[in-house]
Amino acid sequence: MDEPTGTKQTSPVAGSEGQAPYRVLARKYRPTDFTDLIGQEPMVRTLTNAFSTGRIAQAWMLTGVRGVGKTTTARILARALNYRTAEIDQPTIDLTVPGEHCQAIMEGRHVDVIEMDAASHTGIDDIREIIEQVRYRPVSARYKVYIIDEVHMLSNQAFNGLLKTLEEPPAHVKFIFATTEIRKVPITVLSRCQRFDLRRIDSGLLVAHFKNVAGQEGIAIDDESLAMIARAAEGSVRDGLSLLDQAIAHGGGAVDAEAVRSMLGLADRSRVVELFGSLMGGDVSAALASFRNQYDSGAGPSVILTDLADFTHLVTRLKFVSQAADDPSLTETERSRGAEFSSTLSTAILSRVWQMLLKGISETDTSSRPAAAAEMALIRIAHAASLPSPEEALKAFQNGGGASAGGPVQSAGSSAGNGSGGGGAARAVGERHMPLGGGGGGGQPSMRLAHSAEPSVQAAVVAEPVQQVAISSLEDMVALAEQHRDIAMKVQIRTGVRLVRIEPGRLEISLAPDASPTLPGELTKKLADWTGAKWVVSLSREEGAPTISEREVAKREALVSDARQDPDIAAILSRFPGAKITDVRITVTDDVLDEATLSPSEDGDILPAEIEPDDDDTD
Repeated sequence: MDEPTGTKQTSPVAGSEGQAPYRVLARKYRPTDFTDLIGQEPMVRTLTNAFSTGRIAQAWMLTGVRGVGKTTTARILARALNYRTAEIDQPTIDLTVPGEHCQAIMEGRHVDVIEMDAASHTGIDDIREIIEQVRYRPVSARYKVYIIDEVHMLSNQAFNGLLKTLEEPPAHVKFIFATTEIRKVPITVLSRCQRFDLRRIDSGLLVAHFKNVAGQEGIAIDDESLAMIARAAEGSVRDGLSLLDQAIAHGGGAVDAEAVRSMLGLADRSRVVELFGSLMGGDVSAALASFRNQYDSGAGPSVILTDLADFTHLVTRLKFVSQAADDPSLTETERSRGAEFSSTLSTAILSRVWQMLLKGISETDTSSRPAAAAEMALIRIAHAASLPSPEEALKAFQNGGGASAGGPVQSAGSSAGNGSGGGGAARAVGERHMPLGGGGGGGQPSMRLAHSAEPSVQAAVVAEPVQQVAISSLEDMVALAEQHRDIAMKVQIRTGVRLVRIEPGRLEISLAPDASPTLPGELTKKLADWTGAKWVVSLSREEGAPTISEREVAKREALVSDARQDPDIAAILSRFPGAKITDVRITVTDDVLDEATLSPSEDGDILPAEIEPDDDDTD
């Protein structure tokens, strides 16, 4: 990496007479031009092409996590916009030679480059001040540049006040925004900016960068320490340099892995790998001893589980991406043992361990006894790692327990600490069936328990014969649903089923518009349960007869229509405006019943209907 321009100097001892005060590494090695930016090649390429073709945007939005260089990039961009030397007087990306305004801009004290922290200037009044000043031309620079950091902190009024100026700014004004919360920025603002997503810095680039900085500082540091610092930085150059500064102070000028581990409260990576191996071998006592050693050395319980999760993720990645082993932030132990585990452990086992670790980390963080919670999580993982998956257990059971020592359990890394050498899968299946009988020491007796239990269980479950019931109509189905207290299915049959045809064991229907599309399948199962016979329920293209509810509604409407034709009812309705028929009931008197006996008739007398007066009718 090219050395940052104008920032390299010998570090003076803090407080020494006649010496400048000490500058922290994050400030001392802050990039001053685009060549110093690491890991942001796509943005640099885009800006280079834009400047070379003269297609310079009016506003930029820089987003990314903390410490990736948003504010630094904004200053470098302001420097590029106002670059001027004796030979060059135009915007350019090539900033190798310091220009007229460069130093003042990078130090944040140029009069035409205004930096504002939106976290402390959130209101419309602050934006109104910017709006009023943009019409004035810059004092000495080419462009007046406004850098607004943490722009997502602005209020809605402030954003709205900025929109018009941002859309049509004067030719001499440029805006550069920076934010860590891009989702909180209104889309109306984003649409007026050219957006750059600054990426997290790869751990390999961080290791190389920190090694270069340590070399310029004259500090001896080993690769393991660099890897730990890069991993703890989580893609942030500033955080990593701050940790490196702290490590140098912690070690008194020399940095070793033990000092960094103690400073960060980390677990020893080799011990983490050792703990992982004990867990995969099902050796609970060794796993707990390894955990206790790391805990006594100062590593937090949650940190140990998190490191275990990271190593589990590494092993899983190595199964599918072998190039992951080339990561310079990995130790040699992680690289070699990780490759070994990736070739012997199945994806199912690794996924199971990953899920259990995530749950264990959550439990440990919220527990009043984190060490005990972490140990319980490790015990669960060690036990589960030596068990086959449900599919493997079922397959072993179906094969009569004939799995050899190289079976599914052994592929899970359970050769160590299982207590017995052979019958791995069979022993695990037998253990799962232990509640069915007495204990057995070896694998085979437990397996016999599983087999001997199968006939007895089958013999105990004797299904009682279901009496077959004949069905010839939808009303029969409704009666069966009511008999079996299935109110939901009763309602669905009444309102959703239109009968096309019915015959023993076969039913063709169509569905009402509001019926559930799963009704045919549900009805097939219900009819089989209710009648004791197999039914085939199919959907027909024919419309079918009306549903029971539709028939009842049509019958009621016909009765109401007939009632309106009755002279007495019509007279009542005309006498009381607003009155309406609410119900029609048909009753058969004894005289009519006697006449019906002599002369049967299908029609009964329609007695006066119930008439409900209108609410507004007070007469």
